[in-house]
Amino acid sequence: MWAQLLSAILGVWLMAAPAVLGYGGIAAAVDRSIGPLAAGFACVAIWGATRGVRWLNLPLGIALLVIPWGFGYPSIATANSLAAGLLLGALAFVRGTVAERFGGGWSSLFGSGTPNHEAADG
Repeated sequence: MWAQLLSAILGVWLMAAPAVLGYGGIAAAVDRSIGPLAAGFACVAIWGATRGVRWLNLPLGIALLVIPWGFGYPSIATANSLAAGLLLGALAFVRGTVAERFGGGWSSLFGSGTPNHEAADG
């Protein structure tokens, strides 16, 4: 859960960074677009049943690493984008503890072949 909270804070930072660090243009537009997406994905991924949503922040982190080189960001915006991209990508790999299991996916439908009815028979 801590990784998702940090990712959400990082998303909020991306939205504020252009004003705080004083850059604009395409760098500000990208940060203000990726920031709310990252924060939203992180907030959804806080709960165990939707933990997999955290992986959606990985391509956002990669985009933050790649985009500055193609658009000629100012140096402060490049440094911010690279740092945020590395953190966002790394935090996507933090799974956290699994307290409960939800569903069973396809294996619950086609797993063992026969359901276990011992509890109902007994």
